[in-house]
Amino acid sequence: MRVCTLAGVLFMSCLYVAAANAQIVDRDRPAEWEGLVFGGRFMDRFLPMPVQGELTSDTWGADNVIPRYIDNGIEDREWSYWGGNAVLGPDGKYHLFVCRWREDSQRGHHEWSRSIVVHAVADRSTGPYKVRDTIGPGHNPETFQLKDGRYVIYVINGYYVADSVNGPWQRGTFEFNLRDRRIIEGLSNLSFAPREDGSYLMVCRGGGIWFSQTGISPYNQVTDQRVYPPVAGNFEDPVVWRTPIQYHMIVNDWRGRIAYYLRSRDGIHWKVEPGEAYLPGIANYEDGTVVDWFKYERIKVLQDKHGRAMQADFAVIDVLKNDDKGSDNHSSKHICIPLTVGRLMTLLTQDKITVDTDTIQVKIEAEEGFNPHMDMDLDSLRLGASEEVNFGRGSKAVKTERSGDDLIVTFDGKGNGLTDNNFAIKLLGRTNQGKLLFGYARLPWLNYLEPALSPRAPKVAATDQGFVISVEVQNFGQVASETSDIQVVTRQGDEIVRLAAGQVPPLKPFEKTTVDLFCGKVFDAGVEYTLKTVINPNAQYPVTLERKVTPVP
Repeated sequence: MRVCTLAGVLFMSCLYVAAANAQIVDRDRPAEWEGLVFGGRFMDRFLPMPVQGELTSDTWGADNVIPRYIDNGIEDREWSYWGGNAVLGPDGKYHLFVCRWREDSQRGHHEWSRSIVVHAVADRSTGPYKVRDTIGPGHNPETFQLKDGRYVIYVINGYYVADSVNGPWQRGTFEFNLRDRRIIEGLSNLSFAPREDGSYLMVCRGGGIWFSQTGISPYNQVTDQRVYPPVAGNFEDPVVWRTPIQYHMIVNDWRGRIAYYLRSRDGIHWKVEPGEAYLPGIANYEDGTVVDWFKYERIKVLQDKHGRAMQADFAVIDVLKNDDKGSDNHSSKHICIPLTVGRLMTLLTQDKITVDTDTIQVKIEAEEGFNPHMDMDLDSLRLGASEEVNFGRGSKAVKTERSGDDLIVTFDGKGNGLTDNNFAIKLLGRTNQGKLLFGYARLPWLNYLEPALSPRAPKVAATDQGFVISVEVQNFGQVASETSDIQVVTRQGDEIVRLAAGQVPPLKPFEKTTVDLFCGKVFDAGVEYTLKTVINPNAQYPVTLERKVTPVP
C-alpha cells in the first residue's frame, strides 16, 4: 500500500506566479449562459451584507474598498487575515478559525507561508469576530466536526484536533492512500464534507475525491481524474458540503477570477451547473454601499440547522497580491456574505417522472420568515430538471392546496425535462417581493445510499496453468454491496479484448477483498500491458481503472 503524508507534498505548489500581469486572464463564457434566468447561477444567491457598526474611511485599503463597514468578518491594521470558516458552538456563539500574518512583514502578502491560525468569536455569523486565542502555525484552515463530537481544523500539512471548540488543540498529520492513482495537482487546500454515516468525503485542490471512515483516519483516493469543469482554468480553493438532498461544490479559477458550481448525488460523479458561482463585485451592503474587493478566494460555507448554505465566507484583498507590501495601505481580511437559502421541499409524486407525466406535486414547507401561502409569486414558479428551470423553462404551477402551514403545489408535467441523468428536481421562481426563491428535492424512485466499489491496479502473476490477475476491491459506500461483476480488458489494435472475468463478493462499508481472476497464457514475460479493470460494466456508471502492468513470471 502506498501511503503519503502532506509533509511529502511540495508546499511550493501553492505559490502564485511572481508577475503581476499573470494573475489575471479573461475567460470566455459559453454562449448558452446568456439564456440563464435569475436564480440559474449560484451567484444569484448572494445577499447584501448587513450594516454593522459605522461606515468609515478611516481604515486601510485602496479607493475601491473605501468607505466600508469594518465590523463584517474580521480585520485590523496589525494583521492580514486569510481563509477560514466558522462553526456554531454549543455556547450559541460563532467560532471562526482563520489564519493571519503580520501586515508589516517585509514580504507583504507573501508572508502567508508563515501564517498562524487563530480562534475568533462573535455573537453573529457575520461578525465582528474578536480573536480569543492562538491555535498554531498553519494556512488555509477549514474546521469540521467528527461523528464523535471532536473538532478538527485542517491546515496545509496537517490538522489540529480537540474535544471542544475551545481546545486544547493537538497537532496531527493526515495519511493519504493513493490506491495506485496519481495525486491530482497536489494535496493542499483540502475541503471536507460529512456523510450520513459519519464517514467523510474530501476533495483536494486538484479535484480528486477521497474517503475516510472517521474523518481523521487515512483518506483513500477513489477518482482517477479531476471532477472539475472540463474547461481551461487554474483551479484551486474547492469547498464541498452536503445537504439532505445532495452534495455541492464550488471551485475557483483564481487566474480567471471566476468560480464554478457543481452538484452530486454520491460525491463521486459531479454535474457542472452553468453560470458563475461567484465573481468580484458580489460584496455590497443593505444600505447600497458597494465594496469592490479585487479578489475573492478561499470560499467556505456556513450551513444552517437544516444543512442549507446560509452564508459564504471569503478571503479578500484590495489589490493584486504582489502589490500588498509590508507596512503599506493594503491588506486582506475575512468577509461574510449571507446567502438565500433553498426552500424546504418534498416531491410527493412517487412514480418516476417522465416526458409523459401529467402532473407533479411538491410540498413546500413553512418556516420562520417564510409563509408559502403568502410569499410566493406562483406564476413565476418553474419545476423540473435544472437544465430546464435555469433557463426559464420547466413545468408551470396549475393548482395549490393547503396542508396545514405548508403548501402543496401541483405542476403541469409538461416540459419537466427530467431524465436518468437527474438526481434532484429543482424549483425556481421569485417571491412576491421579487426576491429569489428556489429549492431542491430528492427523487423518490432513486436510492441515494449506494455501494461505491473501487479497484486498485491489477497484479498479474504466472501459474502452471497460465496467469492469475489479482485485483483489490474496496467498498467506500455507506451500505453493503451485493455480488458484483468484474472484468479485466485490454486493447489489441482497434479491439477491446476481455482477458478475465469474475465476481466481487458482498462487501460492507470500507471492507475490502482481493479477487483472483484466472486466464490462459495470454501474456509475454517482461512485456508491459495496459489493463483496464471494470466493475459492473452494465451499470449507468461502471467503475473503471486503467493502468500499465508488467506480469510477474
